[in-house]
Amino acid sequence: MPLLELHDVTGRYGQVQALHGVSLSVEEGQAVSVLGANGAGKTTTLRAISGTVRRGGDVVFEGRKLGRKTSEAIARLGIAHVPEGREIYGELTVWENILLGAVIRRDRAQAKSDCEDVLEQFPRIKDRRRQQAGTLSGGEQQMLALARALVSKPRLLLLDEPSLGLAPTAVRDFYEIVTGLNREQGLTVLVVEQNASIALGVTQHTYVLEVGRVALEGPSADLRQHERVRASYLGY
Repeated sequence: MPLLELHDVTGRYGQVQALHGVSLSVEEGQAVSVLGANGAGKTTTLRAISGTVRRGGDVVFEGRKLGRKTSEAIARLGIAHVPEGREIYGELTVWENILLGAVIRRDRAQAKSDCEDVLEQFPRIKDRRRQQAGTLSGGEQQMLALARALVSKPRLLLLDEPSLGLAPTAVRDFYEIVTGLNREQGLTVLVVEQNASIALGVTQHTYVLEVGRVALEGPSADLRQHERVRASYLGY
C-alpha cells in the first residue's frame, strides 16, 4: 500500500479551478518529483495534500482518507510542507524558527532535544542559532525551512520549488541533504521542482502535469530520455 495516494483530486482558488482530477501515488521511502510549466498545478497539488487549498477527490495517507482535516491535523499525521518562498520568520532567530517546527508535537521535552539534533545536520546554519533569520542568504534560509520541517519528524516531506532563486552551489548543498534523508534515513519525499534536470536526477519516479492534469508519469530515469520531456523541460 502506498504511503500517499491522490485519486481524482481537484483544487481551486475561489472560482478558478487549478487541478482537474490529479491521481498519483508515492511509496514509502520513495522520492518522487512533479514537473510542469508555470500554472500546471504543481503547487496546488502539494497544497491539496497539506490541506491549504480547497480540494475535491480523495487524498489518502497511510490508507486513511484525509477528508476535511485541517492543515494542522494533517501535519500531526506526519506530513511536513516546505512551501515555495520558504516562509521563515525573518524577525526571529534561527533557533526560534526551528523551535516553531516543534509546535505541533506534544512531547515537548523530546522535541527540544530533537531541535538540537536536527540543527546538527545543517553545518551552514548551526553556528548561527542566535542570528536573525532574515539576514541569512537564500540558500541558508532554505536550509532553515527544511530543518524546521524535519523537527516535526515527518513521514512525508513536501518540497515546493526549493531551488527557486538559489545559486547552483546552494541548490547542490540542499539536495545533498535531501538525498541523504531519503536514501539513508528512508524519508519519503514529494518535490515540485522547476529544475527538471535536478528533479529527474534525485528522484526515482516523476509525474508531469499539464493544465491541472497528469500528462506523463514513469521512472525518472526513463522520463529523462523521453522526447517530450527533453524538448519541454531539459532543452535538448
